[in-house]
Amino acid sequence: MAVRVPTLRQERRLWNEGLVRVAGVDEVGVAPTCGAVVAAAVIMKPGCHRIPGVRDSKTLSMQQRERLAPIIRKRAVAIGVGAASVAEIDRLNIYHATHLAMRRAIAKLGGHEHVLVDGNRIVGFEEQVGPYTNIVDGDAKVYSIACASVVAKVVRDRMMAKLSARYPGYGWEHNQGYATRDHRAAIREFGLTPFHRRSFLALQRTLAGDQMPLDLFNDGAPAEEEGELIDDLLDDAQLEGLVAIAG
Repeated sequence: MAVRVPTLRQERRLWNEGLVRVAGVDEVGVAPTCGAVVAAAVIMKPGCHRIPGVRDSKTLSMQQRERLAPIIRKRAVAIGVGAASVAEIDRLNIYHATHLAMRRAIAKLGGHEHVLVDGNRIVGFEEQVGPYTNIVDGDAKVYSIACASVVAKVVRDRMMAKLSARYPGYGWEHNQGYATRDHRAAIREFGLTPFHRRSFLALQRTLAGDQMPLDLFNDGAPAEEEGELIDDLLDDAQLEGLVAIAG
């Protein structure tokens, strides 16, 4: 089956209405069992041409995403990246934490006029970010959302690679925190880290069939420590020329 190529149709509609700062927003990291959820917001110049190869980040290899991310950064008018921590995910639930990460990404753009967001309608989102349009499968259909998906995925993958150096053996540098066989085996051998999402495991009570003892559901990451770590990792991404630029 052919891979869908996103278009600029949604952006052109808004540009034709006189809007200039149209932001595409997407998130990465809803399903993994550990680590922050990350969102990116990208504003492209009105009348821009698509970067060849940009599409939904899930359809790209790591090498393709790493090649495209700096090109997106160079072409973008503004990029912002935000994250919601494991502590926030466990406190708010992943649905609300994801929208928190999106709002944080949008806030780093330095101003916007309209938001194009992947997914379903979000209750109360317009009151918080202003006018927006939701597009189901937007990362596959809408160019600026696809750009955001690539940036968010690269940033989160780099975050998980850095965390894997702190907690070796879980394979986060290649499984990004998903419940893969090697990740489950590491949990059985080493237990949970402070960066595992306790709420996910507590709700499921199992991880792909592996019974988890209830005494592992304590000792989550202190919010202050995790927040500082996320800030450090986002600062690293900024130094690498990927995020938090505004124009």
